[in-house]
Amino acid sequence: MDLPREAERSRVNRYIQWYGGHPTHLRRVLVRAEPFLYPILDEIERRGLPAEMLLLPVVESGYRTQVLSHGHAAGIWQFIPSTGAHFGLDQNWWYDGRRDVHAATMAALTYLEQLHRRFDGDWFLALAAYNAGQGTVARAIRRNRELGRPTDYWHLELPRETQHYVPRLLALAELLSDPKAHGLSLPPVPNRPQIQLVRTGGQIELAVAARLAGLDVETLRTLNPGLDRWATPPEGPHHLLVPADRAPALRAGLADLDPGERVTWRRHRVRRGEYLGGIAARYDLPVEALRRVNGIQGDLIRAGEHLLIPGGGNAKAPDRMRADRGGEDRIVRHDVRPGDTLWALARRYGVSVRDLTRWNDLQKEETLRPGQTLIIRPGSGAA
Repeated sequence: MDLPREAERSRVNRYIQWYGGHPTHLRRVLVRAEPFLYPILDEIERRGLPAEMLLLPVVESGYRTQVLSHGHAAGIWQFIPSTGAHFGLDQNWWYDGRRDVHAATMAALTYLEQLHRRFDGDWFLALAAYNAGQGTVARAIRRNRELGRPTDYWHLELPRETQHYVPRLLALAELLSDPKAHGLSLPPVPNRPQIQLVRTGGQIELAVAARLAGLDVETLRTLNPGLDRWATPPEGPHHLLVPADRAPALRAGLADLDPGERVTWRRHRVRRGEYLGGIAARYDLPVEALRRVNGIQGDLIRAGEHLLIPGGGNAKAPDRMRADRGGEDRIVRHDVRPGDTLWALARRYGVSVRDLTRWNDLQKEETLRPGQTLIIRPGSGAA
């Protein structure tokens, strides 16, 4: 299935010219998207949806997995918290399903299917509603109907961004269907799966999964940007995306793995005057995680008893943040202020400029914009 071709050409041509005039941008987006394109297209085809939906994350996020909008929309499909929760994308201390490429893709395609039905099979209206909300589109249709005007997408009074949303998608589809006709030279995308989903069967530390798969932990993090900690969530979802050639090794390793080796632990001896919330803060854990793994009801703990601490890392020193295992896995979202520079932020957070640009898909010489949100992993290196 394809999207209809009736369009207001002036709006579409504007973006054909823009994208055609920025081939470096398109190449960077395609390189970023490459691992995810095959499984997403496979699911689109399985559902019988228009193939152009594969390009919607280009419009939404440029396939940036860690991007966070001013409106707190996250991930390649740009779910806001409430819509993500409505479609079953958990958002907790361990995990943000909006950034989980697999889970968010399933949710986004289901949402698009619902919008398609809601607007009587009109894909352009469904796409507009995905961007602006179905209430906004429904009100615009009702307003035009009352005025005796056409109620198709191209005649509706919609927010400015929404007016350009469908034209951008159609322009991308036209350019990428025949780049040479538009004078573009783009990298070929292999027509084979580059990643596979592996069911882990329960919580597992990323370091353990990486060892079983024969991967470095950073590769696992990159493919699973929904994970905010050193392990998958205790309550799930229990899956990881891994390079396709490493999936058999991970599945075999999981089958032979002793349950006690999935997550490492350390013991903390409770000292006089310590309380549960303070211990949780020291190890960068939610209080509920300590309660759950230690079978504690309420907050009562006694000096001399031992608590199990998941993660196995060192505690943070009380007076400063140490670059320990918990610290390395901690993600900070920094809202850029006037005067912020990559160099200054790198020094402030104790990371390198190179890492800052890599985590946020920036160029080293790029100027930061006030209000822009950056992903930072404190304790990952020196500036």
